[in-house]
Amino acid sequence: MQQFSAETQKLIERIGRGKTHLKLTIGTLTNGETNFRMFGAGGAEVPYESHVYEIGSMTKTFVGLMLAKNVHEGKMSLDDPISKYVDGLDADKYYPTLLRLATHTAGYGRIPITRRNIAKFIFNDIFKGSMNGGKLPPFNMSLERMTKLLRETPIADKDYPWQYSNFGIGVIGHAIGAVSGKSYWDAMADFLQNELGLTQTFTGAAPHKILQGYDRKNRDIGNWEWNDDYISPAGDLRSTAADILTYASLNMNEEKPYFAMAHKKYVPQSKRWNQGLGWLQDANDHNIIYGMGGTGAFSAFLAIDKQKKVACTILSNYLLLTSLLAFGKSVLGDL
Repeated sequence: MQQFSAETQKLIERIGRGKTHLKLTIGTLTNGETNFRMFGAGGAEVPYESHVYEIGSMTKTFVGLMLAKNVHEGKMSLDDPISKYVDGLDADKYYPTLLRLATHTAGYGRIPITRRNIAKFIFNDIFKGSMNGGKLPPFNMSLERMTKLLRETPIADKDYPWQYSNFGIGVIGHAIGAVSGKSYWDAMADFLQNELGLTQTFTGAAPHKILQGYDRKNRDIGNWEWNDDYISPAGDLRSTAADILTYASLNMNEEKPYFAMAHKKYVPQSKRWNQGLGWLQDANDHNIIYGMGGTGAFSAFLAIDKQKKVACTILSNYLLLTSLLAFGKSVLGDL
């Protein structure tokens, strides 16, 4: 059984405080062996059970790998403008490249969250204690609306300062689907099962039983229902700790020839991070890569040290955004 430091134990207790329905799973990978531990209310350890969690923006790492695979196979180029893959855009107008979209430097930011949705988002999160009511993600993006936003948003031909963009990743997902001759959802399902061999990882549209999510007041707020949302590539995947560690092993050893392309530094995101294709790279140790995310009531974290050959994942059915990174780094430091 993986032993945790006093610091990690304190973080587990702090995270568990007041969360009566908590199912916090910590999975570790060392020397090719996996270990799983689960913690419940108050941070008390409970017998481990496998559960399916929403993994939010960790989905972007999968999209980054799909993009890298298509580039490796000559089906796409990082220098391609998105107008090559989205119908209905002006032929004589500049549109950003796939690389700028993937590295959040295209200039779009969080376009799909309108002022009305921002107000609703903040009201639910702060005053009602639940992010977006727990049901629908705050985007509701159709292909028509995506195309309209691309046409009507003025963008210059330059690298903008890094600005996180779910919208940009959604456009990449649509482009990948177009190249595959399928929808994003079918292309992702094929990639998960037949390329990565993951049997317990699904798109948000898949009708598989997953944990219920809870807000800070311990109210059951269910799960995000993505349906046909074209922002799905930004965060719709659901997975288990075992599948995430299988995924970690594939990335750790760069089992596929295109993995290294997704892991490399393309732009500096901050003093702490470099931006890869969906992945974040530790600016101080380029051997460590991260994927993390949160939805209405779930948190997900993955850290991989490719040099030490260790990895950890943290999955929770409560939102832990303020403590997730420090918690994850503490666990990784214990390995």
